[in-house]
Amino acid sequence: MNAFFTARLVGFAGLLGATTAHAQSPLLLPEFLTDTEVTLTLDHGEHEFLPGVMTPTLGANGPVLGPVIEAHRGDVVTWNVVNNIGEITTMHWHGMHVAPENDGGPHSTIAPGETWSPSFEVLDKAGTYWYHPHLHMMTNAHVSKGIAGMIWVRDDVEQALTLPRTYGVDEFPLVLQTKAFDANGIIEPDSNTDDVAMVNATVDAVLDVPAQMLRFHVLNGSSQRVFNVGFDDDMTFQLIATEGGLIDAPVTTARMRLAPGERCEIVVDASGMEGQTLTLVSHASEFSNGIYGATNPGMGAGMSMTGYSPNPLNGADFPLLTLQVGPATDNAVTSLPEVLDPSNANPWNEADIDQARTITMSPVTMGMNQLNGEFLLNGAPFNMDVINHTIPLNNLETWTITNMSGIGHPFHIHDVQFYILDRDGVPPSAVEQGRKDVVFVPAMQTARFITAFEDFANPDIPYMYHCHMLTHEDGGMMGQFVVVDSDNVEEHAEHEAGVHPSPARHVVRFNSHGEPWRVVDMRGVQLAEGVGSDREERLDVSAWPNGMYLLHTRSESFETTSTSRNVQRFVVSH
Repeated sequence: MNAFFTARLVGFAGLLGATTAHAQSPLLLPEFLTDTEVTLTLDHGEHEFLPGVMTPTLGANGPVLGPVIEAHRGDVVTWNVVNNIGEITTMHWHGMHVAPENDGGPHSTIAPGETWSPSFEVLDKAGTYWYHPHLHMMTNAHVSKGIAGMIWVRDDVEQALTLPRTYGVDEFPLVLQTKAFDANGIIEPDSNTDDVAMVNATVDAVLDVPAQMLRFHVLNGSSQRVFNVGFDDDMTFQLIATEGGLIDAPVTTARMRLAPGERCEIVVDASGMEGQTLTLVSHASEFSNGIYGATNPGMGAGMSMTGYSPNPLNGADFPLLTLQVGPATDNAVTSLPEVLDPSNANPWNEADIDQARTITMSPVTMGMNQLNGEFLLNGAPFNMDVINHTIPLNNLETWTITNMSGIGHPFHIHDVQFYILDRDGVPPSAVEQGRKDVVFVPAMQTARFITAFEDFANPDIPYMYHCHMLTHEDGGMMGQFVVVDSDNVEEHAEHEAGVHPSPARHVVRFNSHGEPWRVVDMRGVQLAEGVGSDREERLDVSAWPNGMYLLHTRSESFETTSTSRNVQRFVVSH
C-alpha cells in the first residue's frame, strides 16, 4: 500500500478503530443506460468510502453517483428525474446544448416527491457530458454528497472510427473527486480539508484491464480541486476529445490538467503489457502557486485558506487509480485512427463577431485573506431576479474572462461550446484547442474564447455562467443571460422586478400576474398560498425563520419546470 493511504488510515485511527493494512478496492463502475427514456431517482443512501465506515450519501439510482447515460445525436430523449431526497433540488445537463427550459439550472426546481421530465433532441457532438444538481446555494452539498453522473453522446463520426467502445471492458468512466470527512465519517461539503482522493467514489481504486487500447472518459467532479492527471512513470497517452467532442487528431501527452467541471477522453495503449501494473496519479507537485491543489492556493505563501494546510494532497503527487493489465480480449483495438473529427475545428473568425463581452472575477475583499471570502463576477453577487446579459439569437461573440483574484477559477457557461482563443495573448496548447465549456483562468490572468448562441431563444428563462468551484458558485460567483430573437432585444433588456424587498424583515411584495401562487421553504414545505390577482400581493413574513424561500406563481399544478418568473427566491432576515 502506498505511503499516502497508509498515512490516511493512520490519521483515521480513532475513527476506524485500527490501522491494519488496507487492500485496494475494485473500481466502482456505474450502471450503463442506453434507452432514449431513462429515469434517475434521487435518494438517500450510504457508502463505504473509508474502511469499515458507512457514510450517509445522496445518489441517483443507487447510494452514490449515478448511471452513465448513453445518448445518440439526433435522438429524442426523455430523462425523468424523481426527487426523493426530501428537499428541493434541480438537475443540470452540463455541457449539453438544450433549450433553457430543459437546461436544469437553478430556476427549474424539483420539489420533494416530484418528477421533472424534460424531452429534447440531442444536438450535441459525440463527447463526454455530465449531470449534477444546480440549486443555488445547495449545488456543492448535493454534488459532494454524491449526485453526479456522466452522459456519453455518440454520433455517426465517432461510431465510424475504430475506437474502444465496450463499456467496462475497454471503455470506462473516471469521476475524479476529493472529499472531507468529519470524525464520524460524515462528508463535509464546504471544508477545505478535502484530503481523501477517490475515483468513482472508490478510495485506493484498482481496475483490471486488458492488454490493448483503453479509453477513459475523465471528469473532474470535485468541488474545488484541480487535478494534473498522468502516470507515475510519465508514460504518455493519447488525448482524443475535450468537453464538447472529438478533436481533429490524437494528441500525445503525459499530462492533462483538469479543473472542476472539465472533462476529456484519453486512450492508454496497454498493448504488450500483460502482467504489468500502471498507476494513474495527480502530479500536483508540478502546480505553481494560485491553484487549488498546489502547495499554496493563493499566488503567495502568505495568502492562506482555512483548513487547506496541512493537507497531504496539496502540492504533492498522489495516486488515483491502479490498472492491473491482463490478457487482451478478442478483436482488441490495438491502434488509433490518425484522424478523428476535423469538423470540430474552430469554424469562426474573430473578425466576424457581433459583440465582445468582458467578465471580471474578483474577491469581495482584497488582500491576503481574500481566499476565505466570496468572489464576484463584474463586481456583483448573483441575483436570481437580475438578467446580466441579453444576447441576440445567432450572435457570434468573444468573451474575455479576467481573473483579478489570487486563485485560479474554472469558468463555465451553459448552452454553448466554445473555442479558447488565447490566454494573455498566447494561443492555447494542443490539449485545449477542441470544443470546451469550461476554461481555467489562472490568478491574475485573462482568457478569451469565441462562441455562437444558436438554435434556442427564450426571453424568460435564463442560462447561467459561473465559476465551477462549487463553493464559489454557491457563494454568488454566478451570472445569467437570456437569448432572444433580435427583434425583441430591447423589450427584454430589463428583467421584470421580482419579490421585494429581499432580504425582508416584515413584509414582501410581488405581482402574481393573475396566477395562483404559493410559497415554500427550502425543504419544499408550503407556508402560504393565494388565488392570484392583477394587483401587488403583500405577504407578512415577520414570524418566519431567517432563511431563503421560493415563491411559485404557476397555474394549475404548480409544476416545477419553471421560468424565472414562475419561481422566484427571496430571503427573510430579521
